[in-house]
Amino acid sequence: MTRRNDVIIELVNPELEQYRQQIEQIRLDAADLVKGLSEEEFNWRPGTGQWSIEECLSHLTMVGNVELGHIEKAIDDGRARGLTGSGPFEYPALERLILRETEPPARHAMGAPRRFHPLHNQPVTAVLPTFDHVQRMFILQMERADGLDLRRVKVVTPVSRFLKISLGATFAQAAAHERRHLAQARKVLARIPKGIVLPATH
Repeated sequence: MTRRNDVIIELVNPELEQYRQQIEQIRLDAADLVKGLSEEEFNWRPGTGQWSIEECLSHLTMVGNVELGHIEKAIDDGRARGLTGSGPFEYPALERLILRETEPPARHAMGAPRRFHPLHNQPVTAVLPTFDHVQRMFILQMERADGLDLRRVKVVTPVSRFLKISLGATFAQAAAHERRHLAQARKVLARIPKGIVLPATH
């Protein structure tokens, strides 16, 4: 279950409840990750071409916003077509492969499409609340999806409008993608030198 405006929303589908709990944990993990960081530490890059903690979170926000738009449309379409179901749902082999490849620890390096490359040097006070808002919107869409057939409802992926995957797999992949980049951010955190000061930008 989840609480919004002091009203508890019961999720009937246990699969969606599992995804909701994963997103709630991601919210906690992200807040814990940046707690106490200076702006310099938040924006520190471990090397050329490598992302800072700020860029990891900003990337997830960018992808999440696009994905949420596709999810909302897919849910509306599923409702209109009466694609209801209670599960449990079995997902195709390709979707299970996508999930395995996305979930950390990373097995293969996957470069982000250029349109999802984040801006550098953004303040934590802007990035974290925006990231957290995206997580809340994921939970809202999970509530809206309750009662739908999570396999038959298809969602356009952020990487290509020609590729669609099941709604349930979309939620699972979104959570796995966020865990992947939070794991990346934790590795950056472990390497941040003490007392760093970033060069001024003009």
